[in-house]
Amino acid sequence: MSAAADWRFGAELDGAYEADLNHPDNHVFRSRSTTAKLDEPVLNMAMAYAHKDAVVDSRLGFQLSVQTGKDSRDFGYSATSPNIQSGDALRHFGQANISYLAPVGRGLTLQGGLFNSIIGEESLYAKDNFNYTRSWIADYSPYLMFGGNASYPLTDATTAGVYVINEYFHLSQSNGEPAYGAFVSHKATSELTIKETLFYGPDQEETSIRLWRLFTDSIAEWKRGRLSAWIDNQAGTERVADRGGHRVFWEGAALGARWSFTDRIALALRPEFYWDHDGRLTGSRQLDRAITTTFEYKLPFHRTSTTLRLEHRYDESTGPDGGFFYGKDSSTGTPTLRQKQHLLIAALIWTFDSP
Repeated sequence: MSAAADWRFGAELDGAYEADLNHPDNHVFRSRSTTAKLDEPVLNMAMAYAHKDAVVDSRLGFQLSVQTGKDSRDFGYSATSPNIQSGDALRHFGQANISYLAPVGRGLTLQGGLFNSIIGEESLYAKDNFNYTRSWIADYSPYLMFGGNASYPLTDATTAGVYVINEYFHLSQSNGEPAYGAFVSHKATSELTIKETLFYGPDQEETSIRLWRLFTDSIAEWKRGRLSAWIDNQAGTERVADRGGHRVFWEGAALGARWSFTDRIALALRPEFYWDHDGRLTGSRQLDRAITTTFEYKLPFHRTSTTLRLEHRYDESTGPDGGFFYGKDSSTGTPTLRQKQHLLIAALIWTFDSP
């Protein structure tokens, strides 16, 4: 295989109109970092990439992607930690890393830089997901990580690894200490794959180990013929210094299912919940529940594909700080909140991918 054949190039344009039946005056999907602009046409993502995998015949790998659009604005920031000073520039990078496949046993892969998150099932890019909008757990776990990781295939069915990163959200910086994690992926059968990821590290200004964040991500993926499904459960806890060391908790789960009736037509369904008991991740004490239904029609043309997605999303937010923006701001200047929200979404995604 030639060196040129090892490289892959691609691009994505992703635009949508998300009609909110609450018609909030500020046009904002509250508590969201992606697909957060409502009741107006929006370019959510424009992205281009160049990738080269690390393989036995060419052990050095490389990934670079650049991006802009509404979904690139807030995805890497925390609601409770300070932003890094260079965040406005760094948010325009999707991936920027190098990797090396070391000739050790079955092959040890080392990767450093900005890379796709090891946590979570859904991608920052809508083209890679069953549904157009992402789940609550996706928006409140990392889409990207900055640091390094190492992975090794223990058997033909099991791969394990470790990682060291700057922070839970890569565009936030509450301290100068790294965070750590480990992961394992096991292909239980030809149809079922199970993944487990652990995160452990400081995510606030005080870095005492008693305050470190512990977070787990458990995923099962299943595929048979034209039916695909996954379930992702996430849970986290930490003690918060500025709350007198009080321990806080959050948990969420989503189930994604997709039926591909033909190569061009598919239907996807995703029920989910997200419980931020103490408002640690979202900034609001709330329990969010949602169900999303998506119809997809794909039109391929040479190396491009144009995908139309029509989606209905229902969200319900309860709790002391729960709710979604509704109508015009009140006379006090505080946005009015409503417990429920219906979105009707039309999205168009254009992609180009080299062979």
